[in-house]
Amino acid sequence: MAKDALMPKHQGFPLGLPGTQWQYTIRRANPKVTPVTNWPRHRTMDQTVALADLGFMQALWQYFGTEPFERGNLDGERLCRLFGREVIAAERGFDPQSYFAKLKINEPLARKNFPEAFGEATSEQSVGKGLKKKVKE
Repeated sequence: MAKDALMPKHQGFPLGLPGTQWQYTIRRANPKVTPVTNWPRHRTMDQTVALADLGFMQALWQYFGTEPFERGNLDGERLCRLFGREVIAAERGFDPQSYFAKLKINEPLARKNFPEAFGEATSEQSVGKGLKKKVKE
């Protein structure tokens, strides 16, 4: 018996930041859905955290642009780090625990906070290359 689709999947969306533990998508729906809320971003010694945020924003922009999108299989932790600032609710009655909740990019603020994500890059590889440079330094 086939399972019902409990979560929309964004086919072709990058899985995560190459060479790190940071993921952008999840494989399957979790019964304990991470609610999408505004998490503070703190400075950290781990530079890959900031690069993962940048790469995720770049992937969101390249995949969705200015159009509203469903949360779907996008990683809850990564969304929470951007929610309320660069990513906002796109509908009234937003359900933070729904995989079908509509979100959109707050383009002016996202361009201000992550200008590199809106550059000429055509894939997440530019962020992955940036990771190699920063780790070597």
